[in-house]
Amino acid sequence: MDDPKRMDRRHAIKWMLTAAAAASVAEVGTFSFASAAVTVAKGYGSDPKLSEAYNPGDLWPLTFTRAQRRTVSILCDLIIPADDQSPGASQLLVPDFMDEWISAPYPRQQEDRNIVIEGLAWLESESRKRFKNGFDSLSDQQRRAICDDICNGDKAKRSFKNAAAFFAKFRDLTASGFYTTPEGWKDLQYLGNVPLMQFDGPPSNVLAYLKLE
Repeated sequence: MDDPKRMDRRHAIKWMLTAAAAASVAEVGTFSFASAAVTVAKGYGSDPKLSEAYNPGDLWPLTFTRAQRRTVSILCDLIIPADDQSPGASQLLVPDFMDEWISAPYPRQQEDRNIVIEGLAWLESESRKRFKNGFDSLSDQQRRAICDDICNGDKAKRSFKNAAAFFAKFRDLTASGFYTTPEGWKDLQYLGNVPLMQFDGPPSNVLAYLKLE
């Protein structure tokens, strides 16, 4: 699988801030995988300059490796695939949103980073254990077989509880990214600040009476 195209960081960070303000990502239960390394960076402060262009490292380093990014793109599209109404999550560059989100040096994002990174490691390990291949090399049916075992925390086996917590967090982040895009709003049939009636101005007889024609 080729690496998907990338979004400029200014756009991705604006998107991350929009998602944080617009939706509260659901909390999941305790996740007991080993903690991933914590991102150390200054962050964007209380007044980010979103009109500027940012390069990697200007605010915080990104997290995903190339291999992780491929897995994230595949998993995003398993959760929200393309259909007749909208593109898939990876086509809308949701992996960029997710990378910015888990890389931000703030407590909430760092907690999510631990869940996502360790969950991706579990997914790779489970893929090789079951099918002798990495997740990005599996068939769609094989990927779904793994996801079916972890997509419902209440029904997951005890041995899959941590992985189910990862999947729940990943699914929430995917949805948060997808549904804060214009395409996601359209998929929800959300109109937002759009006039429901077309107004073409006052009638010509009114304008003539007011001597405005």
